[in-house]
Parts: sequence; structure tokens; C-alpha cells
Amino acid sequence: MSGTGRPELEVLYRISLAVHRVVRDAANSPHRGDVVAMGADGSPTEELDRLAEAAILHSLDAEGVDWDLVSEEAGHVARGGGPTLVVDPIDGTLNALRNLPFSTVSLALGRDRLDGIEVGLVHDLFRGTTWWAIRGEGAFVDGRPIRTRPWNPKGEVFFANLGHRATERAVRLAGKSRRVRSLGCASFEMLMVAQGSADAYFFENAEPHRNLRSTDIAGAYRILCEAGGGVTDSRGESLASFPLDVAGRTSVFAWGDPKCLAGAREAGYL
Repeated sequence: MSGTGRPELEVLYRISLAVHRVVRDAANSPHRGDVVAMGADGSPTEELDRLAEAAILHSLDAEGVDWDLVSEEAGHVARGGGPTLVVDPIDGTLNALRNLPFSTVSLALGRDRLDGIEVGLVHDLFRGTTWWAIRGEGAFVDGRPIRTRPWNPKGEVFFANLGHRATERAVRLAGKSRRVRSLGCASFEMLMVAQGSADAYFFENAEPHRNLRSTDIAGAYRILCEAGGGVTDSRGESLASFPLDVAGRTSVFAWGDPKCLAGAREAGYL
């Protein structure tokens, strides 16, 4: 990450490495999956999540930045009134606990709403790969520029949430898609769209309170937008004004090529 010329990005990268070390060191702990609290959003907090969030807070203090924090576990933490760091300490916690290699730490720096995110960084907690983007400066993975892929219906790959909580629309979209994957890590799946490995990602649960939060998608949102794609909800409405807090929930349709978005609308999926 050296040589980027953006100190904020360097700080985010060091924070991501601190979380990676925590996850690595806790890999053999018999207690890492213990529920130790309830998060600010009402979801259970596992010990691994708590350790990762503690590492983020410690890193922020060590870096001497005045950024406020919005985290899945702690909620809003006032730290000086600077820009807001929106974090999911571990996106894909269940995957991490079961050693499924689809889990990230997601970090995004900005103000107020998703479109206010200036810098996004997502770090793969298994492979060590890092994606990042700065508004207006493109998107990168480990220093290499990335772009979304042109949509070809005959060769499309979609990611979608499935299972008994998925809506009929999600299941119908999956059934009509050429190829479908479901990994249980929203940021990672959105990044697969950003780097051209997939064409779209769809997430919609039948119970709205089980949809995604800004902490799940903020980092990947900036990266995908800088890579040439975009993000709407399941009705095709822009998420640019979605607030940076843990109270709001939203469905997500993340796409790489505008033609893919248009095709989904024409087919009646959005």
C-alpha cells in the first residue's frame, strides 16, 4: 500500500492488517464462536467479532485520527467529529467460524450516506487480498486496476442470497440465471462483481429486518462504483442516500454493466 499518496488509505490498510492478525491468532480458540453480547443492531456478537472490533478501536487510537465510528457491534462511537469510519469487523462471521474461506473486514470512510463514502477498503481475512478505491481515482486489488465486465446473458454469473429467508424474487432470479453462487459474505460477493468475476449480486430477505446494513456494503459500494458498476435496492432504486448507521436495512442489487441492470428491469426482477 505504500506510495498511494493518501494517508487515510494507509490507515485503513493498517487497520485491516490488525484485524487479520486477530482472526489468525484466534483460529484455534475454542471460544471464538461464543456469544458474548448483543450488537447495536440487535444481532448476537461472537467473541471473534468482539476481538476484531477491539482491534479496530485500538488501531484508531494508535493512529491518532479523530474519525467517528459506525460498527455493527458498537453502533455509533463519537471520537472527535471527523469523517465517519463505517466498519464490519468481520463480514461473513459464520464462514470464518467454520473455516469457509469467504470472510472480510470491510472499511469505508466518509460522511452521512453511502454516496458520501470517499475511501473504501475490503481485506480478505483468509487470502490476504486487499481491494480499495478512492472516489474519482479508480478501483484496485493488490495494486492492480480492476473493472467490471460487459454483460453477456449466455455466460452470466450471478451471486444471490438463498435459503428459507430469501424472497421469492431472489429464488426466481437465481432460477433464471445462467450460473449462480451464494457465499454468505456481501462485501466479497460485491467485489466479485467489481473485479469482473461475476455480473451481479442480489440480496433480498422476506423479513426486511434481516436485510443488509450500511456496515455490510459501504466499503464494497465505493469500490464497485469506481470499477464501473452500481448498486440499487431490489426495486431498482438508487442507494446513494442510504444512511451510514446500523438502524437502516436494505435489499441490494449490485451490477457491473448497466445493460445487466436494464436486463433485470426488462425481465421484471426489479
